[in-house]
Amino acid sequence: MTTTERGGLAIYTDGASRGNPGPAAYAYLFVRDGEVVHESSGLAGVTTNNTAEYLAVINALREAMDWTDGPVALHSDSELVVRQLRGEYRVNKEHLRTLREEVFTLAGAFSEVTFSSVRRSDRYVSRADALCNLALDRRERG
Repeated sequence: MTTTERGGLAIYTDGASRGNPGPAAYAYLFVRDGEVVHESSGLAGVTTNNTAEYLAVINALREAMDWTDGPVALHSDSELVVRQLRGEYRVNKEHLRTLREEVFTLAGAFSEVTFSSVRRSDRYVSRADALCNLALDRRERG
């Protein structure tokens, strides 16, 4: 039985930067029973793609607290972030260690949080990517 089958919340995240570092954005979607029930995006300043990916996870978990305290299945196309959160990769950069710790602090608000990597072509991650690009385009237009 998957997390979403038990009435939990599926979250799909993406972060993007134009340049590395460069102007960055994050986005996330909440999905229940295969339907998008919420989507959001925001600007992340000038930073790296990996930082934007972490900020997507952090902001999604913060908002998810208003939706559930039950199980959460978090999906990202960032293999690095997912493997760092699972403890499969070491986190060598101090600023990413700080972000990872924040993710775990936020995860404590839920009965369970799982992290999985999905392909960039996943329809929900593709939508999150489009939201990142819309946020960056709005920023550039001023």
